[in-house]
Amino acid sequence: MSKEFYYDIVVVGAGPAGSSAAYQASQNGVKVALLEKEESIAETVRTSGVTWIKNIKEFGIPDDCFNPIKNYSFCSPNNEVTISDSIAQAAVLDVRKTYRWLAQQAKEKGTDIFIKTIVKDVIKNKKGDIIGVVAANSKEELLFFGKIIIDASGFGSVVCKSMGLVTQWERFGAGAEYEVKAENVDPETWWLMVGQKYSPAGYAWIFPVSKDIVRIGVGVGKPESSIDPTERLKDLIESKQGPISRLGKITPIEFHYGLIPNDGLSRKTVYNNLIMVGDSAGQANPLVLEGIRYAIKFGRIAGNVAAAALKSGKTDENALLPYEEHWRQEIESKIKSAGRVQDRWIGLTDEQWDKELDIIKELRPDEFLDFIKADFGLSNMLKLATHHPKLAVRQLFGLVKGLGK
Repeated sequence: MSKEFYYDIVVVGAGPAGSSAAYQASQNGVKVALLEKEESIAETVRTSGVTWIKNIKEFGIPDDCFNPIKNYSFCSPNNEVTISDSIAQAAVLDVRKTYRWLAQQAKEKGTDIFIKTIVKDVIKNKKGDIIGVVAANSKEELLFFGKIIIDASGFGSVVCKSMGLVTQWERFGAGAEYEVKAENVDPETWWLMVGQKYSPAGYAWIFPVSKDIVRIGVGVGKPESSIDPTERLKDLIESKQGPISRLGKITPIEFHYGLIPNDGLSRKTVYNNLIMVGDSAGQANPLVLEGIRYAIKFGRIAGNVAAAALKSGKTDENALLPYEEHWRQEIESKIKSAGRVQDRWIGLTDEQWDKELDIIKELRPDEFLDFIKADFGLSNMLKLATHHPKLAVRQLFGLVKGLGK
């Protein structure tokens, strides 16, 4: 016999999007259940953890949850460039500590967290609208009924797939990474490695976690390349390619693997009684395929909008639409522009990448960061063209084509 639970909001997935949505909704005084399939929060790490200190401060994430970065190094097969800043503006998160902190924040506001709880199906009313989810733990079947369901289940989009609202992402990034102890670590510098020997449709990276631990990874765009990122990563580490050779002795600690959507903002994200947030909504920056800051920010907005809808007595699509309007207004044009740059990057040869790095080294740190974060609109791109009038720079950023269309 199934055990039944009744909540105002049921959030599926206790990653950064789900925990943030649960936190904000609970803070608004509604009853929230947060469901996590693994045995503990962030038991499996699926991200390299890169984000930005400005966002970290905005979210209140503690200082001991991240390593600050102020030097940004690029490496192509025959070129290198480093952009150095006077202050740290990027960060590499301690992913487990950060995700667990986010979940604890939600718990302290009153969220009930259910771990080892795997969502199997959805519960619909006679109109076909979602009113709950069917889940299971090691002992029994669990029915969670909610007036609003938030799908924060990540790449797999478990709830929305069960509803028949979406299919699998067609375009995505696959990333493999080893967290390792290394002899020679510069904790203030990350490396992005581009070109065919690193990744035929993506990039490789070295992201420092501390003074003696780094994450070495490879990301490959699918379906653009059939290369297995795990095999390419092993080859790069064994042959000590590029800046990997400077790390000295490497001792693996653990392996990470993850998938991130790269279909652009193609999904509708609100339906009657239902919100999608984070990777289930495709909210990712296509240039470096990072989305943690979007997950937290828009998770909180989803929690706010859901709580307001509940208090109004209406949970239909129109009541939840302010969530989608907000995130689209904030990032849609930026993500489209970044997608155009990514499309160009994927087609570059090694020789073209060597030249591209010569362009990148012309940029000031703030310009580079605006670019890599996909925080560029037409106005600041025009300023960039004024500062750097090379035709190559205009081509790089697609100014002539008209960004944001």
